[in-house]
Amino acid sequence: MKIASPETNLVCDEREIYEKLLPLDNANILELGCGKADKTLAIARDSKAVSIVALEVDEIQHAENLRREKPDNVRFGRGGAESIPAEDASFDIVMMFKSLHHVPIVQMDDAMEEIRRVLKKGGLAYISEPVFDGDFNEILRLFHDEQEVREAAFAAVERAVDSGRFELSSQTFFLSPMRFADFSEFEAKILKVTHTQHRLSDALHEEVRQKFMGCMTPEGAAFNMPIRVDLLRKAG
Repeated sequence: MKIASPETNLVCDEREIYEKLLPLDNANILELGCGKADKTLAIARDSKAVSIVALEVDEIQHAENLRREKPDNVRFGRGGAESIPAEDASFDIVMMFKSLHHVPIVQMDDAMEEIRRVLKKGGLAYISEPVFDGDFNEILRLFHDEQEVREAAFAAVERAVDSGRFELSSQTFFLSPMRFADFSEFEAKILKVTHTQHRLSDALHEEVRQKFMGCMTPEGAAFNMPIRVDLLRKAG
């Protein structure tokens, strides 16, 4: 397994990746750390999944999700990957979109064991994680350096494979396009998220703004975030 692939040049929406890798139709799916549930609802709309249970640990975001319109096969719940409120062997697929590194480091191994527990035999775990690289990362690290937690998330996945609990089906690396019309949109989507409290001094806020503005063009600021997808199959 490798944590990064510097030669990656595939730029695409993640939808292209998970639709290629996963048998979503007729599947019972669990999404951990669903955030605003945009991917949850897209999968429900674009596939023939039997059910999608989408869990979010952040109380504010979970409350917002409960107010969203959703199809009948989607259910929102509150819970973390380290303690999944579900029966053993309940799901065909477990998905994590850039959320494993948000699990406390000391509980990442527990999260991997919980994912294995709730998967059916031969079930798939789709774990996508941002790679610590790229222009957007250079802005983010000014106020929220995630190098340690991202490396810890990869190490937890690697241990789960090395221990024989999972088999590595594939690794996929791609660049996820991101665009912000202006700094105000960056503030709303990145600095003011409810799951992480970013407390920036006036000086640091200005440093972040200046770094961001250095990437601005008449069309806005565009970034390609490097992403790694580890696709695992439950062993045994």
